Amino acid sequence: MAAHPGSAITLGLRANAGQFALLVGVSALVGGMVGQERAIVPLLAVEVFGLPTATAALAFLVAFGLTKAVTNLVAGALADRVGRKPVLVAGWLIGLPVPFMLILAPEWGWVVAANILLGVNQGLTWSTTVLMKIDLVGPRRRGLALGLNEASGYLAVAVVAFLTGVIADSAGLRPAPFFLGIAIAAFVAAEVGVSSWLVRFLDPAPLTTATLALSLYWAGLTVGRLVSSAIADRFDHLRFTITSVLVMAGLLVVAVLVPSLPLSIAAFAAAGVAAGPGFPMIVAIGGEHYPERSAAVGGTLAGMAVAGSTIYPPAMGLLSATVGLAVAMLGTALMALFAGLALSTFGRVAGRAR
Repeated sequence: MAAHPGSAITLGLRANAGQFALLVGVSALVGGMVGQERAIVPLLAVEVFGLPTATAALAFLVAFGLTKAVTNLVAGALADRVGRKPVLVAGWLIGLPVPFMLILAPEWGWVVAANILLGVNQGLTWSTTVLMKIDLVGPRRRGLALGLNEASGYLAVAVVAFLTGVIADSAGLRPAPFFLGIAIAAFVAAEVGVSSWLVRFLDPAPLTTATLALSLYWAGLTVGRLVSSAIADRFDHLRFTITSVLVMAGLLVVAVLVPSLPLSIAAFAAAGVAAGPGFPMIVAIGGEHYPERSAAVGGTLAGMAVAGSTIYPPAMGLLSATVGLAVAMLGTALMALFAGLALSTFGRVAGRAR
């Protein structure tokens, strides 16, 4: 363990165990994306798009491999120029559309395009996590950093590929319930993200004003849930929920961008009201569409909700440090929009399946 020259930063695995473990987890997520995609794309090619196996394998592997190779060449220099964190965040933002493109792909070209984005994602995130691990442990432990990086990544490839195959075998290649899972994860990410960072976002205002805004947001959530429980049965549940989530997204954009503090607080409170129906209604929709599997669907949705609450809200801290908290708060509106789109897609897919 050695001190970095000219600074108080201490290098070494033990001194930086928490950050190093987080980076190992990031490497596992990178590998997991590849494992999921490798397991499902060849099956999509043959069973959904009717392509010969060799053609499918060549197209998506070449697209991924060439893009990843080129991105690897520039990732290191880019990380040295602009910093590790911005490159890592950029890599994950570029990879964000990939699962949606695979789920929604109407033709094979979408799958190839998704693999190009995945190649960029892998090149930026994998290379940057390696550099960040070496930064933490120092050049003397470079071998350990690289070994743990590769081990975590490829273990995740194996585990996620297996689990993806199990899920696809029992529920289909693009099962409708997973759109509900995406919807509830994105919705909860938005709801919890706002509540976690609202006071900080309103930091220039007095603390009592900022905490009042948070209280009004939570009061709005309560009112929204009470009102939805009283009126939701008068409407189609899916359309009602899609509308409420999309209204939430629009109000969050207004709340973040409006220059007036009172209007911003009012918009956050109104967004809470619009968000109120989201969680209970998505769970109810799952039970309505799959009454014979209501326990399994409910458990899956609960797990996806936890994932949404534990991934994006902490990531907002990283976004805040790199691109600003306002952008991170706008990301909650984007999460709500994703939730609405996922619910809309669920409606189409579930309707075709019936």
